[in-house]
Amino acid sequence: MLVLQTMYTQLEQRGMSDPPVNISSLRKMKQNREPISCLTAYDASFAALVDAAGTDVVLVGDSLGMVVQGHDTTVPVTVDDIIYHTRAVARGLRHAFLVADMPFMSYTSADQALHNAVRLMQEGGAKMVKLEGGVGQASIVEHLARHDVPVCAHLGLKPQSVHKIGGFTVQGREPDNARALLDAAVSLQDAGADIVLLECVPNEVGRSVATALAVPVIGIGAGPDVDGQILVLYDILNITQGRTPRFVKNFQDGHDSPLAAIKAYVAAVKSREYPAPEHCFS
Repeated sequence: MLVLQTMYTQLEQRGMSDPPVNISSLRKMKQNREPISCLTAYDASFAALVDAAGTDVVLVGDSLGMVVQGHDTTVPVTVDDIIYHTRAVARGLRHAFLVADMPFMSYTSADQALHNAVRLMQEGGAKMVKLEGGVGQASIVEHLARHDVPVCAHLGLKPQSVHKIGGFTVQGREPDNARALLDAAVSLQDAGADIVLLECVPNEVGRSVATALAVPVIGIGAGPDVDGQILVLYDILNITQGRTPRFVKNFQDGHDSPLAAIKAYVAAVKSREYPAPEHCFS
């Protein structure tokens, strides 16, 4: 019954003046050089606001471990956590494309990755899964793509690896590392990734990866020349306590409601006013 209801909902939405975002429309946005606006969300109420603001992509990120659950890192987040929040967010969306994170140690083998990706899509309602990793994850991405699972590959600063890399630091500043990031992005695209997300890299790295790839490249602290931008919702609404990363901008400042702030963020991404130089790395 749930499958039929979902199918009928999609059929009804085909006649909408602003139909739901999908992989094809995201690729067209890249081709047309229209910036892609993305935000995280973790519940139905905020999801509805993010959707109403015209956001293109919504990510149920494992960042929920820090901003919702109160952990110091994303590592404690489980697949069940992501499914719970993805299911809630899906209920608040009509337009945006829904992506769900695959949490730490949930894709250590091809079979495990497929099993958990299927759960995120069937139980959570995600339309794409996101996983962190470089060239070493190409076989996982290929396995998922072979089974028609859409994949976003996350490169640069990988929060799940924070204990391994020694903290939340900018990646790709050395020429060899920058080249390795570019090579990894190409390999993951060739393996079947539909989107590449770049976090915390210099502007030049973001530009070179976006230029080299046919699939959309979404940045978070990756400069102004990628195909789209994503931020944590709680950061742009100034809810997050303590120090925020350099790439964060408080869009709640000067606006009288969360919806107005989210609309301001989407407009700033679309006009390329965000990110400004002060939000970027060199």
